[in-house]
Amino acid sequence: MAHDHDHDHHHPHGAHHEHGIRGAAFAAGIALNLAFVVVEAVYGVLAHSMALLADAGHNLGDVLALGIAWAASALSRREPSARFTYGLRSSSILAALFNAALLLLVTGGIAWEAIQRLAEPVEVSAMTMVWVALAGIVVNGTSATLFARHRHDINVRGAFLHLLADAAVSAGTVLAGLGIVATGWLWLDPVTGLVIAAVIVASTWALLRDSVSLALNAVPGHIDPQGVRGYLSRLPGVTEVHDLHIWGMSTTETALTAHLVMPAGHPGDGYLATVCGELRGSFRVQHATIQIETGDTAHPCPLASDRVV
Repeated sequence: MAHDHDHDHHHPHGAHHEHGIRGAAFAAGIALNLAFVVVEAVYGVLAHSMALLADAGHNLGDVLALGIAWAASALSRREPSARFTYGLRSSSILAALFNAALLLLVTGGIAWEAIQRLAEPVEVSAMTMVWVALAGIVVNGTSATLFARHRHDINVRGAFLHLLADAAVSAGTVLAGLGIVATGWLWLDPVTGLVIAAVIVASTWALLRDSVSLALNAVPGHIDPQGVRGYLSRLPGVTEVHDLHIWGMSTTETALTAHLVMPAGHPGDGYLATVCGELRGSFRVQHATIQIETGDTAHPCPLASDRVV
């Protein structure tokens, strides 16, 4: 049996400069959002506004999410070692799990307080709500623009979309404050807090589900495993594909291993390079390892069954 693999080690010209610019964007985004969390939490307490406190919790989640994305970007460039042969790529998955669990815990506290406020309404400073939420639109909008040019990176794209969603949540808080000014309905504040909590749970649930799947070595959601198997099965000279595994090395990189049965024997390094290049270009599999077998019945592969790992 022959064994070969392909791992993309090529970095475009100016990659280090690109990472520096991206790091500066993360640092600025974290600093802006962290400062706003403090301001929003203080004014939320002073104004007795559940909506502002809920949004402060939401924005604290943004700071964590940005920090995780930044850490994942940095860790993905760490060199492998004798102990950590894939480097520290999978730490981004653990960080995502931690982030999701913490956000759900914080959201539970927000929802509980909002429900109590519905039962016993508290006088709020509606205009303080409005002005602070308007500041939130500016902060989140400005932070989003920092990542607009880097959206080709799926990690950064998630941060960009998250910040845009936060600007929309702040806009909802503005409307709630204006509604209280116009009608005097104090229940609008805790209801807005509950809506924000629901938004956090909806977005966090997807993060939790995806990070748990990645931690369990599931096929990443953007990859069609049947499509990959079909492509490998149709390759010239291939009569069987088995022991196919696809998993996330991190939140941004995917690995694959497969056995190809080729009775004519090893097709050569050029053939394997073409296959690995197609897997990388069409299926976004960055690290492919292909094992060639001839199908010799005297030496059957013990991993031929999909039931065997």
